[in-house]
Amino acid sequence: MANLSIRNVRKAYPNGAEVLKGIDIEVADGEFLILVGGSGCGKSTLLNMIAGLEEVTSGEIAIGGKVVNDLPPKARDIAMVFQSYALYPTMTVRENIAFGLGIRKVPKAEQQEIVARVAETLQLTHLLDRKPAMLSGGQRQRVAMGRAIARSPQLFLFDEPLSNLDAKLRVEMRAEIKLLHQRLGTTTVYVTHDQVEAMTLGDRIAVMKDGVVQQFGTPRQVYDEPQNMFVAGFIGSPSMNFIRGQIGPDGFALEHGGSVTLLPLTMDTPREVVLGLRPEHIVDAASARSGGPGVDATLELLEPTGPDTLAVTTLNGARVTCRIHPAAAAAPGKPLRLAFDLSRAVLFDPATELRIR
Repeated sequence: MANLSIRNVRKAYPNGAEVLKGIDIEVADGEFLILVGGSGCGKSTLLNMIAGLEEVTSGEIAIGGKVVNDLPPKARDIAMVFQSYALYPTMTVRENIAFGLGIRKVPKAEQQEIVARVAETLQLTHLLDRKPAMLSGGQRQRVAMGRAIARSPQLFLFDEPLSNLDAKLRVEMRAEIKLLHQRLGTTTVYVTHDQVEAMTLGDRIAVMKDGVVQQFGTPRQVYDEPQNMFVAGFIGSPSMNFIRGQIGPDGFALEHGGSVTLLPLTMDTPREVVLGLRPEHIVDAASARSGGPGVDATLELLEPTGPDTLAVTTLNGARVTCRIHPAAAAAPGKPLRLAFDLSRAVLFDPATELRIR
């Protein structure tokens, strides 16, 4: 195992396109880091640079205290799991797992011991003599992980390994990966565009956009204390509600159905702000746990999810999603009194989209 240091790393191509714009990330020994963001944000490019598959334009990448910028992938002591499994179709599961060990000239007897141990860890023992074509998607991904684990590297790199799986398998494999990390404790960097994976798997998350880390912190910090509107909107499902309005000494003006309610959020100097509230912080008043202010809103859409119901209304001209109790007497076109937990409110500057408080 080893720590990972990414220091002012930049990536630019000959045509002048700058993909990464000064990335600084420190990953502790044994930590699970998530790189998350939309397509084109630079997360996979950064992972490839850590692996040695892309050159670093400037800055340093160090693994275990050793700068690896000029080292080829095989000299970095890393193991990578790809989205596409990348298994050898003519080899059995046993041979796929042992492939890297053979290249490193590990004795046959030791190879057998390692393969048996890895197969037991990943529940692949009964599949060792099958070929990839005979396996399900989840089983193939476990074999790809097994091949990486067998090498006992300093660093695991995962490049969107679950994106080819169906929803049920993704949940199952997510749990497998988390349990595996708890058992092995190997430093891991995991790339995904799925914010649910990011929240459930990572010790810390780097949220990326346009080649820049927008926020770096624990899942709870990123969720509860987003530093800008991009992070607030990207992390969370459904995403945070953004309600633009006027705030001043008397409160935040909230217009609903022709009426105006002043929410008890104040500033000494009146100004335009964006109020951010997550759906679980706007609920039906009957089931509210806090004594937050109430607003009578007309519901436009209901989406039952089982444990609760998502309800959509319009406040200050913005579509707002709330979470209400499934038993709430709610129907589209009907009014429902909503309670706001303003202790969880976040205010943003509408011009810069940065957090005010």
